[in-house]
Amino acid sequence: MDRLPEAPRHTELIDGALVFMMSPQRWWHGHLVTMLTVALMEQAPPDVRVGREMTIKLDQRNRPEPALLVTTADFDGDRTWFAPDEVRLAVEVVSPESAHRDRTVKLHKYAEAGIPHYWRIEDEDGAPIVHVYELDGPTATYVPVGIFRGSLLRPVPFEINLNLQKLAPPPRG
Repeated sequence: MDRLPEAPRHTELIDGALVFMMSPQRWWHGHLVTMLTVALMEQAPPDVRVGREMTIKLDQRNRPEPALLVTTADFDGDRTWFAPDEVRLAVEVVSPESAHRDRTVKLHKYAEAGIPHYWRIEDEDGAPIVHVYELDGPTATYVPVGIFRGSLLRPVPFEINLNLQKLAPPPRG
């Protein structure tokens, strides 16, 4: 993927097929990802970093690009992907085009790769709802640990306390 000369931004490799995000990004999605990135960066301990628009190289046939991720990798300005063992949390913000992949395909692929935490964020009438999963190591599957509205308080992958209402764009009017 790194050698594709004209690949559009947000190109993923899923089961050996290139997936292009061709539809325009919704303002809600972009605003939420930016605000969540900033909020997580403010709370992250010094040994982790928050990144976005980076792929995770699960194997030779799969390189999904989560909306954002939390990694233990050292900063490298030339880097284009992370290995699964460097990722502590993958976050997907669901859009109509990505709903199936985010709810099923990526849920299974991230778990099989051993990524310990997965968040799927949905838009419920303009408010973010966060579906939180933790990896059950022996089965290599995710276990749902909660659906969060309004606020999210989690002890892992680090101490996180979010006011979800502040992450979404303000309502019109």
